[in-house]
Amino acid sequence: MTENIQGPLSGVTVVDLSRILAGPYCTLLMAEMGARVIKVEAPKGGDDARAYGPFVKGKSTYFASVNRGKQSIALDLKNEADRKIFEKLLTKADVLVENFRPGTMEKLGYGWETLHTKYPQLIYASASGYGHTGPNSKDPAYDMVVQGQGGIMSITGPEGGPPVRVGMSIGDIGAGLYTAVAVNAALVHRLKTGEATKVDIGMFDCQIALLENAVMRYTVEGEIPGPLGARHPTIVPFQAFKTADGSIIIAAGNDGLFVKMCEALGMPEMAADPEYKTNALRQKNHGRLLAAIEGRLASGTTQHWIAILSKAGLPCGPINNIKQALAHPQVAARNMLVEVPDGSGGTLKLAGNPLKMSAFADPSTRPPAPDLDGDREAILSFIGG
Repeated sequence: MTENIQGPLSGVTVVDLSRILAGPYCTLLMAEMGARVIKVEAPKGGDDARAYGPFVKGKSTYFASVNRGKQSIALDLKNEADRKIFEKLLTKADVLVENFRPGTMEKLGYGWETLHTKYPQLIYASASGYGHTGPNSKDPAYDMVVQGQGGIMSITGPEGGPPVRVGMSIGDIGAGLYTAVAVNAALVHRLKTGEATKVDIGMFDCQIALLENAVMRYTVEGEIPGPLGARHPTIVPFQAFKTADGSIIIAAGNDGLFVKMCEALGMPEMAADPEYKTNALRQKNHGRLLAAIEGRLASGTTQHWIAILSKAGLPCGPINNIKQALAHPQVAARNMLVEVPDGSGGTLKLAGNPLKMSAFADPSTRPPAPDLDGDREAILSFIGG
């Protein structure tokens, strides 16, 4: 490692067989928390993400964004000499992470049952499309496939419009987050009991878990939710509203905030209207309420209304594009853009670590992503040659 990252997982070694996004995002979080992450990549090309743009001096910044701070060794797990190196790595490892289709590791001779017998200390974590059980466990899956199957696309987009993909890879990122949570829980379990466990995460399962109140609206009320644009399905008013020059988000999440909003907008009579006294009534009369609020907001700009509503204590804000979001002063204050060497003498600005812990520093720079097989000598030295 080019920097000694201290964190709660310092001393933990992760062998990372994963590629592209779900598994690498999990191991990125572990590296950010101080773990030593050793990527084991195929000799020809390595992680598929190395071929994904945008590129700087021929190197993938997509790859760099989720693999910074890791080490790389190229091993062919069908080659006997490389298998011996891999198995020596496993004797040193606390965690193995992979995101192959179920059955692949068994074909290589490295399934959970085999590894658990030979390396009883090793936590085995798998992030796959559908998990290791169930009728679809062997099916291939990508982010957009599980976004569609898991229902999220059906509730995303404008009201009455066609299904829309969430604008980032929520299928992969969700699975990566859940895998990281489960691996950390498995480390705690091992610390308490001495027992290593298998972690089995399905991207499809994660999409179901992320549906939040859409599940209850169906199981409790029998409603099949659809897209609502920028409006909350059960809280009113809690959405994007048009202003004189754009849009504003207003989130009046309870009756008290609704009254404050009405007063701040100069519409106290709306707070007294019996048809708006409770959230249930506001939801029932949503259309009329929307028209009244937007009629008032049309008299001022977004920034004008943000100033007024913020002063009144209302949760509100603009709809920023990515440039505006990254320029927000909170990003700099919270170190949410960090600098990472790009391998050619320059630096990349990448998303920082949202896991802030009082006991550990959050430096403004991070180690680079590894070149393919770039840490071979250091890794061989680590395992004793």
